[in-house]
Amino acid sequence: MSRFSDRKESPVSPALLTVRDLHIDFGTGTPAVAGASFEIHPGEMVAMVGESGSGKSMTARAILGLLPESAGTTGSIVLDGTEILGAEESELNRLRGTKVALIFQEPQSALNPVRRIGWQLREAFRAHRSLSKADARRAAIDLLEQVEIPDPHRRVDYFPHQLSGGQKQRVAIALALAGEPGLLVADEPTTALDVTVQAEILALLDRIRHRTGMGVLLITHNMGVAARYADRVLVMRHGSVVETGSVHSLFAAPEHPYTRTLLASVPRLPEPGTTAAVESGGFDETVLAFEDVTVTYPARHGTPAFSAVDGVRLTVRRGEVLGLVGESGSGKTTLGRAALGLVPASAGRVVFDGHDLGTLSAREIREIRRTVAVVQQDPAASLDPKLTVAASIREPLDVHRVGTAADRRRRVLDLLDAVRLPASLAGRFPHQLSGGQKQRVVLARALALGPRLLVADEPTSALDVSLQAEMLDLFTEIQRELGFACLFISHDLAVVHRVADRVAVLHSGSVVEVGPVGSVFSTPREAYTKALLAAVPDPDPPVRQQAAEPVAV
Repeated sequence: MSRFSDRKESPVSPALLTVRDLHIDFGTGTPAVAGASFEIHPGEMVAMVGESGSGKSMTARAILGLLPESAGTTGSIVLDGTEILGAEESELNRLRGTKVALIFQEPQSALNPVRRIGWQLREAFRAHRSLSKADARRAAIDLLEQVEIPDPHRRVDYFPHQLSGGQKQRVAIALALAGEPGLLVADEPTTALDVTVQAEILALLDRIRHRTGMGVLLITHNMGVAARYADRVLVMRHGSVVETGSVHSLFAAPEHPYTRTLLASVPRLPEPGTTAAVESGGFDETVLAFEDVTVTYPARHGTPAFSAVDGVRLTVRRGEVLGLVGESGSGKTTLGRAALGLVPASAGRVVFDGHDLGTLSAREIREIRRTVAVVQQDPAASLDPKLTVAASIREPLDVHRVGTAADRRRRVLDLLDAVRLPASLAGRFPHQLSGGQKQRVVLARALALGPRLLVADEPTSALDVSLQAEMLDLFTEIQRELGFACLFISHDLAVVHRVADRVAVLHSGSVVEVGPVGSVFSTPREAYTKALLAAVPDPDPPVRQQAAEPVAV
């Protein structure tokens, strides 16, 4: 039997990982990590939180000996008795997989798209021990069972594209566990997943570490995730650990001002059952209407046809923000694409400003798109790396030949001011900007032509909690000032509660509940809406009963 399936650690045990006074410097004058110190014990889950650039991921890379050669390091990282800093590559290769393993944010990046799941797991086993092909297949199936993949005997022969996002992440966890590591580093492992799948994956990691005694370093910008699953929390800022403590003490009484700022930035849902004020609205003019809309994707390459959206009736009015929530595959993004005229309705009508998009010519669609804008999830992918900030913002004006060259230059400066960016950034390129600055540039570009409708598809999911709060405040201020209609798509229900006037809950392509956001989220009627809300990790957790075998820290 695998030691991984039945290993238990004593509740009082030496540290599995000890980081002391870690400094990482790339010669830029500002260290990436500046004196970080912490420990992780067997069976313990430690959450590391902080803004982008705080040193979280760089610390994780150092633990696995994956820093680039240009990095200068001092201090100490002792993993299971072995010093990582300065270790030979052969020694690091021995430790990777067997003593420490890594799970990435995007499971697709960890999986080979042209190899079956079983083959990839067999290769992981063979990297650490000698197994026959038959034994490796049995071990792969056993590991898929441990990460709770349904029907593992069949799915072991699947390719990654045949799995859902949550199943891919379970396979990525299985790959990480193949060498039975004592420490698992999980770097934002659920950021790309919807709320219910996120809860399933984190609960799975929680069960595995309790069952096996594996330590977990959970890097996350989701304070609710840290509150629900971690034993202790490390708060990082500018490369240093500014506060550490048990999840109960830190969330109940944070000591450092930065920790208090982080917690105050977290969007929150209303308490279940509370009486919510019904929004008066005052929105009258309908800008966008879905009239019994069905969108069916045809069969291709052996995949049967399926309806991504089925009989949806919704309206978005001038000055209103309508939130769309639901799990992956619920039809949210397809509705957004239909609103932009990028996918046709198979049945029903998509009506924008009184025009049925399905009856318009290509020229008429181009004219309509002058008054429709989009803000997408990944700001880096949304910007051309070869264009300056000014050129990116000016692009819609250039394409539609709006005004003179001088008019466009003035408009760019006005838009930079509107999104709270200095004019000095106009000549910079995307790689010279932070994540928050990139998303502000994307928003400025979307506003360039004064849209009647803005489709925002997961616009803040790539940002950490404090930048997210800044972007949401900025978005709300601009939307109220300009009065455009907005279709706001997100799997983060708390974000939707913060910005939306109404919310529509989608499930398997259909709208199961719609209404004022405060009412729907405080007193949901439908069981599916209640399940979505229950899966949201609470950033204000009640004091939890300590485990029967607490980890000594």
